[in-house]
Amino acid sequence: MALWGGRFSQEADQRFKQFNDSLRFDFRLAQQDIFGSVAWSKALVTVGVLSQDEQAQLEQALNELSEEVTANPQSILQSDAEDIHSWVESKLIAKVGDLGKKLHTGRSRNDQVATDLKLWCKEEVIHLRQAIVELQKALVITAEQNQNSVMPGYTHLQRAQPVTFAHWCLAYNEMLARDESRLADALKRLDISPLGCGALAGTAYDIDREQLAGWLGFASATNNSLDSVSDRDHVLELLSSAAIGMVHLSRFAEDLIFFNSGEAGFIELSDKVTSGSSLMPQKKNPDALELIRGKCGRVQGALTGMMMTLKGLPLAYNKDMQEDKEGLFDAIDTWSDCLHMATLVLDGLQIRRPRCEEAAKQGYANATELADYLVAKGVPFREAHHIVGEVVVCAIEQGKAIEELPLSELQMFNSKIMIDVYDILSLQSCLDKRLAKGGVSQKQVAYAIVKAKEVLNMDK
Repeated sequence: MALWGGRFSQEADQRFKQFNDSLRFDFRLAQQDIFGSVAWSKALVTVGVLSQDEQAQLEQALNELSEEVTANPQSILQSDAEDIHSWVESKLIAKVGDLGKKLHTGRSRNDQVATDLKLWCKEEVIHLRQAIVELQKALVITAEQNQNSVMPGYTHLQRAQPVTFAHWCLAYNEMLARDESRLADALKRLDISPLGCGALAGTAYDIDREQLAGWLGFASATNNSLDSVSDRDHVLELLSSAAIGMVHLSRFAEDLIFFNSGEAGFIELSDKVTSGSSLMPQKKNPDALELIRGKCGRVQGALTGMMMTLKGLPLAYNKDMQEDKEGLFDAIDTWSDCLHMATLVLDGLQIRRPRCEEAAKQGYANATELADYLVAKGVPFREAHHIVGEVVVCAIEQGKAIEELPLSELQMFNSKIMIDVYDILSLQSCLDKRLAKGGVSQKQVAYAIVKAKEVLNMDK
């Protein structure tokens, strides 16, 4: 029987029931609903609705139900209950009889589902932060192992200046650190309990909501009942964090897909994260990375969908808000899966150092060094920039690197160029000059690795 059936003289059409029911996806909130129900039973004791003995019976039955759900969560789907709240209540009544019907006193499914979802989000934030940190650690380890792996850095997908593979790894470590901090910030706003706000106007029982929030593990209770039952900012924040995080993972995947291509040939992916072709036996496809890149879109879609669902809703609760769960569940699952897969991709990744260094020497990545050299000799930068552009054109016409041009030819462009120019045109010199914080010099990269390991507690 539906929790709201008393008002109606006819049963709902089966097609409407299938359209309306949410158990097929909100069954994932079973443990949170049970946990919240235990706390609510304690609150009802404080206002005289339940005796201590009744509360103990309810808590025991709810704990038994929790164990049953843990053993076989999919069994919930065999029920024709409308939602997880109806399922928990029906199972409780089956265990303790009419006593189970007293539990919903003063409570609404509106504040109940808001509480369940916040509890679920809090748990997922913990798991996501752990997954992010594990990927950060994998990146730092890879960086530590490849501090001397010189490769070209790119702008506009054109070779620009030499960097190291370690520096590339640390760039993504910074992105992930921001992802983790966004989750930490979201958790602060998420950690507020709506339970006890009723349908929209608050509960009619003088329950200490701050005490109730503490029993649930929240930092405090919400301030306004209307806002509490209609607030889904935490859903939007998590979806937004997931969307940004997936953009970072998609860029990570795209870089490695390019590095792995035959045209670049900078890395080789492990057999553990690649697949072959059913037709072409020579193929080794970066499917794990392509799926990470591809799954980014569904997470962006979930965020956009939820934004559109909420944008025109009047206060307080509306059934539209049932749409908050499927997109959220899928987005968080997807982000988590991709974080773990990205960590796996780094395990067994091989850097082809000679090929990386060869590519770094090509593309005139040391042109900026020659411009800086001329500036040090007193040539204004804008003039130096023009001179070096002419040098590059000359080198391209001869099919040579800048450092392969003889001194006499270089001096045709500017007489201030001397034999010492060849020292500054080397790859190592290009790297070593980037000594400022955040630069690509060996000293700065080594320092960045040490600091990253400290932040991630990798030495403990």
